[in-house]
Amino acid sequence: MSAGTGSTTPSWLVVVDPQTIFASPDSAWGSPFFGDAIGRIRELAAAFGENVVVTRWMPTGDRDTAWGDYFAEWPFADRPPSDPLFDLVPEARDLSPHPTLDLPTFGKWGAQLEAIIGRGAHVVLAGVSTDCCVVSTALAAVDAGAHVAIAADACAGSTAENHTAALHVMGLYPPQLTVRDTATVLAAR
Repeated sequence: MSAGTGSTTPSWLVVVDPQTIFASPDSAWGSPFFGDAIGRIRELAAAFGENVVVTRWMPTGDRDTAWGDYFAEWPFADRPPSDPLFDLVPEARDLSPHPTLDLPTFGKWGAQLEAIIGRGAHVVLAGVSTDCCVVSTALAAVDAGAHVAIAADACAGSTAENHTAALHVMGLYPPQLTVRDTATVLAAR
């Protein structure tokens, strides 16, 4: 069953960027809520089995675009993709049988992800940061025709206020995008 829509279309869990750079309290981008979210992410991944994709944000090498300004603002993140800061956290390394989808964009929805999970897919999103990469992925997925559910308590925002604000914005897109909690997502499977 899908993400609670009653369809028989397989649903997928997309775990957005469970990386050290977003999880570590020592990182300027570390979410203080990541520790709470990762347990729920693992619970969801167990229920979705092979239908799990994990993404990683990787720095682009192109500094001739707005990304040049971005890395000037955040020089700590201007590192080679092989830097351990971009590694998956240990709890996320075994979530998916598929290779990670590594992209130099906030939003992870695009041709590569759609090729894995299918056009018009039913998708549950979890991960970090609710107010950046998760919301960017969700809105692009909806525009591409996917049915999206956000597992709100399996997402971690940069702050509690930003998490709430991002969930509010995503909640404005029903029926294509719904905001749920882990228990509701699991009950609909």
